[in-house]
Amino acid sequence: MDWTLVVIQLLNGLQLGILLFLLSAGLTLTFGIMDFINLAHGSLYMMGAFFCATFTFLTGSFVFGVLLAIPATALLGFVLEWGVIRHLYARDHLSHVLATFGLILVFDTLVHLIWGSAGFAIPLPDWLNGQVHLTESLVLPSYRILIIVVGLLLAIGLYWLVNHTRLGMRIRAGASNRTMIGALGVDIQMLFALVFSLGAVMAGVAGMLISPITEASIGMGNEIIITAFVVIIIGGIGSIKGAFIASMLIGLIDTMGRSYLDDVFKLVMSVQAAETSAPAVSAMLIYILMATVLVFKPEGLFPPKTR
Repeated sequence: MDWTLVVIQLLNGLQLGILLFLLSAGLTLTFGIMDFINLAHGSLYMMGAFFCATFTFLTGSFVFGVLLAIPATALLGFVLEWGVIRHLYARDHLSHVLATFGLILVFDTLVHLIWGSAGFAIPLPDWLNGQVHLTESLVLPSYRILIIVVGLLLAIGLYWLVNHTRLGMRIRAGASNRTMIGALGVDIQMLFALVFSLGAVMAGVAGMLISPITEASIGMGNEIIITAFVVIIIGGIGSIKGAFIASMLIGLIDTMGRSYLDDVFKLVMSVQAAETSAPAVSAMLIYILMATVLVFKPEGLFPPKTR
């Protein structure tokens, strides 16, 4: 076995896990605190990528593009919560699903009207477009390492915010018993707006980070939102810790499964059967994991404490 290739695949899995965490962190807070199912969360991921592309081309700098796109995404999240989302809290989950599915169509159409149907490939500066030689045979792209480092820093920052600040105390209280914190005088509407904006920023940053590798394209968030829901179900709805651990698990399982599952199958079946069945099974692995967790721990691996 080529251990250099194994290390590269592990880092790719870690990168995927980081992106999934950034996307699912806001989703699990929104679902856990507001009891709101937001299918349009992937659209915020897409809008972050298009904002980043626009500001990058305007300023000529990817770094400035990201720095300008972050407040733009936060503002979009705040306006979306104020104008649409808060009017749906009192409705049932079916209304949430239908309304946010409609928002997906609205966002996709707006992107098509504003930016056109073609995607945007975002150029990286030279210092991010190089390679890092860890050993003579182990060479990693600089930008992928940056994604992992930035994602880990954001995860640490979100952990600090939720567990060691006054706002975080209110967020945790809201996840435990939002009726009680409302009775204690906390402005629930403002808290919900801040949480939704925070979730929009996290999703937008994920879109900004992945767009130079793939591109900013219409519907890019629709492809990953289902996986984000799998993450929060496995980790526990409303749990940041659970979202992080589940994201890492899914990233590694998905990447390693697609890379090496056929080699495992070849040990017990013919080469043709292994190469035929491995891609189908690898695509099912994360859903098999979710089903297993739901059987033994329906509340998820790390559910938030509730009363």
